[in-house]
Amino acid sequence: MGPTLCLLSAACFGAMAIFGKLAYAAGVSPGALLLVRFGLAAGLLAMLLLLRPGLRRDPASPDRQTGFAHVTLGLLVTALGLGAVGYATQASLYFAALDLMDASLLSLVFYTYPLLVTLTAVLLGRDSLTPGRCATLVAASCGTLLVLLGTGGVDFHLLGVALAFGAAVTYTVYILVADTVVHRLPPVMLSALVMAGAALTLAARALVMDGVDLSFGLQGWMWLACIAVVSTVLAMLTFFAGLRRTGPSTAAILSTFEPVVTTALAALTLGEILTPVQIAGGLLVLSSVAALQVHRARPGQHGPVSRQVNADQSLPPRVNA
Repeated sequence: MGPTLCLLSAACFGAMAIFGKLAYAAGVSPGALLLVRFGLAAGLLAMLLLLRPGLRRDPASPDRQTGFAHVTLGLLVTALGLGAVGYATQASLYFAALDLMDASLLSLVFYTYPLLVTLTAVLLGRDSLTPGRCATLVAASCGTLLVLLGTGGVDFHLLGVALAFGAAVTYTVYILVADTVVHRLPPVMLSALVMAGAALTLAARALVMDGVDLSFGLQGWMWLACIAVVSTVLAMLTFFAGLRRTGPSTAAILSTFEPVVTTALAALTLGEILTPVQIAGGLLVLSSVAALQVHRARPGQHGPVSRQVNADQSLPPRVNA
Protein backbone atom coordinates (compact mmCIF):
# COMPACT_ATOMS: atom_id res chain seq x y z
CA MET A 1 0.00 0.00 0.00
CA GLY A 2 2.86 2.42 0.71
CA PRO A 3 4.10 2.83 -2.89
CA THR A 4 0.51 2.83 -4.16
CA LEU A 5 -0.43 5.69 -1.84
CA CYS A 6 2.67 7.68 -2.82
CA LEU A 7 1.91 7.22 -6.52
CA LEU A 8 -1.73 8.20 -5.94
CA SER A 9 -0.53 11.33 -4.16
CA ALA A 10 1.80 12.18 -7.05
CA ALA A 11 -1.05 11.70 -9.52
CA CYS A 12 -3.29 14.02 -7.49
CA PHE A 13 -0.58 16.67 -7.30
CA GLY A 14 0.21 16.21 -10.99
CA ALA A 15 -3.40 16.86 -11.98
CA MET A 16 -3.41 20.30 -10.32
CA ALA A 17 -2.00 22.18 -13.30
CA ILE A 18 -4.59 20.55 -15.56
CA PHE A 19 -7.42 21.53 -13.21
CA GLY A 20 -5.97 25.05 -13.16
CA LYS A 21 -5.95 25.31 -16.95
CA LEU A 22 -9.54 24.07 -17.10
CA ALA A 23 -10.56 26.54 -14.40
CA TYR A 24 -9.01 29.40 -16.39
CA ALA A 25 -10.93 28.25 -19.47
CA ALA A 26 -14.13 28.38 -17.38
CA GLY A 27 -13.54 32.04 -16.54
CA VAL A 28 -11.75 31.74 -13.19
CA SER A 29 -9.05 34.33 -12.56
CA PRO A 30 -5.71 33.43 -10.90
CA GLY A 31 -6.65 35.51 -7.84
CA ALA A 32 -9.98 33.77 -7.40
CA LEU A 33 -8.37 30.35 -7.91
CA LEU A 34 -5.78 30.94 -5.19
CA LEU A 35 -8.22 32.43 -2.67
CA VAL A 36 -10.83 29.69 -3.07
CA ARG A 37 -8.23 26.93 -3.14
CA PHE A 38 -6.49 27.90 0.09
CA GLY A 39 -9.67 28.94 1.88
CA LEU A 40 -11.47 25.70 1.04
CA ALA A 41 -8.43 23.54 1.82
CA ALA A 42 -7.89 25.28 5.18
CA GLY A 43 -11.54 24.74 6.09
CA LEU A 44 -11.46 21.06 5.12
CA LEU A 45 -8.26 20.43 7.09
CA ALA A 46 -9.62 22.24 10.14
CA MET A 47 -12.78 20.11 9.98
CA LEU A 48 -10.64 16.98 9.66
CA LEU A 49 -8.64 17.93 12.75
CA LEU A 50 -11.86 18.41 14.71
CA LEU A 51 -13.33 15.09 13.58
CA ARG A 52 -10.08 13.14 13.97
CA PRO A 53 -8.36 14.23 17.21
CA GLY A 54 -5.65 11.64 16.62
CA LEU A 55 -4.27 13.81 13.83
CA ARG A 56 -3.38 16.39 16.48
CA ARG A 57 -1.28 13.91 18.45
CA ASP A 58 2.48 14.22 18.47
CA PRO A 59 4.36 10.95 19.11
CA ALA A 60 7.28 12.92 20.55
CA SER A 61 5.13 15.13 22.76
CA PRO A 62 6.16 15.26 26.44
CA ASP A 63 2.48 15.43 27.35
CA ARG A 64 1.84 11.77 28.12
CA GLN A 65 -1.75 12.32 29.28
CA THR A 66 -3.26 13.42 26.01
CA GLY A 67 -0.34 13.18 23.59
CA PHE A 68 -1.53 16.33 21.80
CA ALA A 69 1.12 18.53 20.26
CA HIS A 70 2.00 21.60 22.30
CA VAL A 71 1.56 24.60 20.03
CA THR A 72 3.41 27.62 21.35
CA LEU A 73 2.72 31.15 20.17
CA GLY A 74 6.04 31.16 18.34
CA LEU A 75 5.21 27.94 16.48
CA LEU A 76 1.76 29.27 15.60
CA VAL A 77 3.13 32.53 14.21
CA THR A 78 5.87 30.72 12.28
CA ALA A 79 3.46 28.23 10.71
CA LEU A 80 1.01 30.95 9.73
CA GLY A 81 3.90 33.04 8.43
CA LEU A 82 5.12 30.20 6.24
CA GLY A 83 1.75 30.22 4.53
CA ALA A 84 1.19 33.96 4.56
CA VAL A 85 4.57 34.81 3.04
CA GLY A 86 6.28 31.77 1.52
CA TYR A 87 3.43 29.61 0.30
CA ALA A 88 1.22 32.47 -0.88
CA THR A 89 4.12 33.91 -2.89
CA GLN A 90 5.06 30.57 -4.40
CA ALA A 91 1.46 29.78 -5.33
CA SER A 92 0.97 33.20 -6.88
CA LEU A 93 4.07 32.78 -9.04
CA TYR A 94 3.10 29.26 -10.07
CA PHE A 95 -0.45 30.03 -11.13
CA ALA A 96 0.62 33.26 -12.82
CA ALA A 97 3.03 31.14 -14.87
CA LEU A 98 0.26 28.63 -15.59
CA ASP A 99 -1.80 31.45 -17.07
CA LEU A 100 1.00 32.14 -19.57
CA MET A 101 2.50 28.78 -20.49
CA ASP A 102 1.69 25.12 -21.03
CA ALA A 103 1.15 22.95 -17.96
CA SER A 104 3.63 20.29 -19.09
CA LEU A 105 6.54 22.70 -19.49
CA LEU A 106 5.65 24.46 -16.24
CA SER A 107 5.75 21.16 -14.37
CA LEU A 108 9.22 20.31 -15.67
CA VAL A 109 10.65 23.76 -14.90
CA PHE A 110 9.17 23.81 -11.41
CA TYR A 111 10.48 20.34 -10.60
CA THR A 112 14.03 21.67 -10.52
CA TYR A 113 13.35 22.70 -6.90
CA PRO A 114 14.72 19.48 -5.25
CA LEU A 115 18.06 20.15 -6.94
CA LEU A 116 17.92 23.82 -5.95
CA VAL A 117 17.41 22.73 -2.34
CA THR A 118 20.55 20.59 -2.50
CA LEU A 119 22.62 23.34 -4.12
CA THR A 120 21.42 25.99 -1.66
CA ALA A 121 22.10 23.70 1.31
CA VAL A 122 25.64 23.18 0.07
CA LEU A 123 26.19 26.94 -0.38
CA LEU A 124 24.90 27.54 3.16
CA GLY A 125 27.25 24.94 4.56
CA ARG A 126 24.39 22.71 5.69
CA ASP A 127 25.27 19.87 3.33
CA SER A 128 28.34 18.53 1.53
CA LEU A 129 29.04 18.45 -2.19
CA THR A 130 30.27 14.99 -3.18
CA PRO A 131 31.39 13.93 -6.68
CA GLY A 132 28.11 12.05 -7.09
CA ARG A 133 26.07 15.13 -6.25
CA CYS A 134 28.19 17.23 -8.60
CA ALA A 135 27.43 14.82 -11.44
CA THR A 136 23.73 14.85 -10.52
CA LEU A 137 23.55 18.65 -10.51
CA VAL A 138 25.38 18.90 -13.85
CA ALA A 139 23.06 16.33 -15.42
CA ALA A 140 19.99 18.13 -14.06
CA SER A 141 21.27 21.48 -15.36
CA CYS A 142 21.76 19.98 -18.82
CA GLY A 143 18.26 18.50 -18.67
CA THR A 144 16.76 21.85 -17.71
CA LEU A 145 18.62 23.49 -20.59
CA LEU A 146 17.19 20.93 -23.01
CA VAL A 147 13.68 21.55 -21.69
CA LEU A 148 14.00 25.29 -22.17
CA LEU A 149 15.78 25.27 -25.52
CA GLY A 150 13.67 22.57 -27.17
CA THR A 151 11.29 23.99 -29.73
CA GLY A 152 8.14 22.68 -31.32
CA GLY A 153 4.49 22.31 -30.34
CA VAL A 154 4.84 23.51 -26.77
CA ASP A 155 3.85 27.09 -25.99
CA PHE A 156 7.11 28.72 -24.80
CA HIS A 157 6.66 31.99 -22.94
CA LEU A 158 9.77 33.68 -21.53
CA LEU A 159 7.91 35.50 -18.71
CA GLY A 160 6.08 32.29 -17.86
CA VAL A 161 9.37 30.40 -17.57
CA ALA A 162 10.76 33.16 -15.34
CA LEU A 163 7.70 32.97 -13.08
CA ALA A 164 7.90 29.17 -12.95
CA PHE A 165 11.56 29.28 -11.98
CA GLY A 166 10.74 31.97 -9.43
CA ALA A 167 8.16 29.61 -7.93
CA ALA A 168 10.83 26.89 -7.70
CA VAL A 169 13.27 29.28 -6.01
CA THR A 170 10.59 30.47 -3.58
CA TYR A 171 9.67 26.91 -2.70
CA THR A 172 13.36 26.14 -2.11
CA VAL A 173 13.57 28.93 0.45
CA TYR A 174 10.28 27.80 1.96
CA ILE A 175 11.60 24.25 2.46
CA LEU A 176 14.82 25.38 4.11
CA VAL A 177 12.99 27.76 6.45
CA ALA A 178 10.28 25.23 7.27
CA ASP A 179 12.95 22.76 8.40
CA THR A 180 12.80 24.49 11.79
CA VAL A 181 9.08 23.77 12.19
CA VAL A 182 8.17 20.62 10.29
CA HIS A 183 9.41 18.24 12.99
CA ARG A 184 7.71 20.10 15.84
CA LEU A 185 4.07 19.92 14.73
CA PRO A 186 1.88 17.07 13.42
CA PRO A 187 1.86 17.29 9.62
CA VAL A 188 -1.88 17.77 9.13
CA MET A 189 -1.97 20.49 11.79
CA LEU A 190 1.01 22.25 10.20
CA SER A 191 -0.61 22.01 6.77
CA ALA A 192 -3.86 23.49 8.09
CA LEU A 193 -1.99 26.44 9.64
CA VAL A 194 0.02 27.08 6.47
CA MET A 195 -3.12 26.94 4.33
CA ALA A 196 -4.86 29.33 6.72
CA GLY A 197 -1.91 31.74 6.58
CA ALA A 198 -1.92 31.71 2.77
CA ALA A 199 -5.70 32.23 2.69
CA LEU A 200 -5.40 35.24 5.02
CA THR A 201 -2.75 36.86 2.81
CA LEU A 202 -4.76 36.29 -0.35
CA ALA A 203 -7.94 37.58 1.29
CA ALA A 204 -6.13 40.74 2.41
CA ARG A 205 -4.74 41.22 -1.10
CA ALA A 206 -8.23 40.79 -2.53
CA LEU A 207 -9.57 43.50 -0.21
CA VAL A 208 -6.81 45.91 -1.19
CA MET A 209 -7.39 45.22 -4.89
CA ASP A 210 -11.19 45.64 -4.65
CA GLY A 211 -11.92 41.94 -4.30
CA VAL A 212 -11.93 39.04 -6.75
CA ASP A 213 -14.54 38.07 -9.29
CA LEU A 214 -16.43 34.97 -8.10
CA SER A 215 -19.23 35.26 -10.65
CA PHE A 216 -17.96 32.42 -12.86
CA GLY A 217 -20.27 29.49 -13.49
CA LEU A 218 -20.71 26.07 -11.94
CA GLN A 219 -18.02 24.55 -14.12
CA GLY A 220 -15.43 26.92 -12.68
CA TRP A 221 -16.46 26.01 -9.13
CA MET A 222 -16.18 22.33 -10.02
CA TRP A 223 -12.56 22.69 -11.13
CA LEU A 224 -11.73 24.76 -8.03
CA ALA A 225 -13.22 22.02 -5.86
CA CYS A 226 -11.03 19.49 -7.69
CA ILE A 227 -7.95 21.59 -6.96
CA ALA A 228 -8.78 21.98 -3.26
CA VAL A 229 -10.10 18.48 -2.56
CA VAL A 230 -8.19 16.22 -4.97
CA SER A 231 -4.93 18.09 -5.59
CA THR A 232 -4.50 19.54 -2.11
CA VAL A 233 -6.22 17.67 0.74
CA LEU A 234 -6.38 14.17 -0.79
CA ALA A 235 -2.91 14.51 -2.29
CA MET A 236 -1.44 15.56 1.04
CA LEU A 237 -3.18 12.89 3.14
CA THR A 238 -2.28 10.04 0.77
CA PHE A 239 1.34 11.22 0.78
CA PHE A 240 1.44 11.20 4.59
CA ALA A 241 -0.06 7.70 4.63
CA GLY A 242 2.43 6.48 2.02
CA LEU A 243 5.33 8.19 3.78
CA ARG A 244 4.62 6.28 7.00
CA ARG A 245 4.75 2.97 5.11
CA THR A 246 7.71 3.54 2.78
CA GLY A 247 10.01 6.06 4.43
CA PRO A 248 11.01 9.47 3.11
CA SER A 249 13.58 8.44 0.49
CA THR A 250 11.27 5.99 -1.30
CA ALA A 251 8.39 8.45 -1.07
CA ALA A 252 10.51 11.21 -2.60
CA ILE A 253 11.62 8.96 -5.47
CA LEU A 254 8.04 7.89 -6.19
CA SER A 255 7.01 11.56 -6.20
CA THR A 256 8.96 12.06 -9.44
CA PHE A 257 5.88 10.45 -11.02
CA GLU A 258 4.11 13.80 -10.56
CA PRO A 259 5.44 15.74 -13.60
CA VAL A 260 5.01 12.58 -15.70
CA VAL A 261 1.30 12.64 -14.80
CA THR A 262 1.06 16.35 -15.59
CA THR A 263 2.70 15.91 -18.99
CA ALA A 264 0.54 12.90 -19.90
CA LEU A 265 -2.71 14.56 -18.80
CA ALA A 266 -1.77 17.77 -20.62
CA ALA A 267 -1.28 15.80 -23.83
CA LEU A 268 -4.57 13.93 -23.40
CA THR A 269 -6.82 16.80 -22.29
CA LEU A 270 -5.18 20.00 -23.49
CA GLY A 271 -3.38 18.87 -26.62
CA GLU A 272 0.03 19.94 -25.26
CA ILE A 273 2.86 18.04 -26.93
CA LEU A 274 6.48 18.27 -25.80
CA THR A 275 9.21 17.82 -28.39
CA PRO A 276 11.57 14.82 -28.18
CA VAL A 277 14.37 17.14 -27.02
CA GLN A 278 12.22 18.48 -24.18
CA ILE A 279 11.08 14.98 -23.20
CA ALA A 280 14.73 13.88 -23.05
CA GLY A 281 15.57 16.91 -20.91
CA GLY A 282 12.64 16.24 -18.58
CA LEU A 283 13.66 12.61 -18.14
CA LEU A 284 17.20 13.75 -17.35
CA VAL A 285 15.93 16.12 -14.66
CA LEU A 286 13.64 13.50 -13.11
CA SER A 287 16.32 10.80 -13.15
CA SER A 288 18.72 13.24 -11.49
CA VAL A 289 16.18 13.89 -8.72
CA ALA A 290 15.69 10.14 -8.23
CA ALA A 291 19.46 9.54 -8.20
CA LEU A 292 19.88 12.27 -5.59
CA GLN A 293 17.32 10.60 -3.32
CA VAL A 294 18.98 7.19 -3.75
CA HIS A 295 22.29 8.78 -2.77
CA ARG A 296 20.71 10.32 0.33
CA ALA A 297 19.25 6.96 1.34
CA ARG A 298 22.70 5.40 1.73
CA PRO A 299 23.96 4.87 5.29
CA GLY A 300 25.82 7.76 6.83
CA GLN A 301 24.41 10.35 4.46
CA HIS A 302 21.55 11.67 6.55
CA GLY A 303 21.82 15.15 8.01
CA PRO A 304 19.24 17.78 8.96
CA VAL A 305 18.92 19.13 5.43
CA SER A 306 19.09 15.76 3.67
CA ARG A 307 16.26 14.57 5.86
CA GLN A 308 14.29 17.67 4.90
CA VAL A 309 14.95 17.25 1.18
CA ASN A 310 13.97 13.61 1.33
CA ALA A 311 10.76 14.49 3.12
CA ASP A 312 10.06 17.75 1.32
CA GLN A 313 6.56 16.69 0.37
CA SER A 314 5.73 15.94 3.99
CA LEU A 315 5.64 19.70 4.26
CA PRO A 316 2.36 21.39 3.42
CA PRO A 317 1.60 20.49 -0.18
CA ARG A 318 3.18 22.58 -2.87
CA VAL A 319 1.27 24.38 -5.53
CA ASN A 320 2.41 22.82 -8.69
CA ALA A 321 1.26 22.35 -6.70
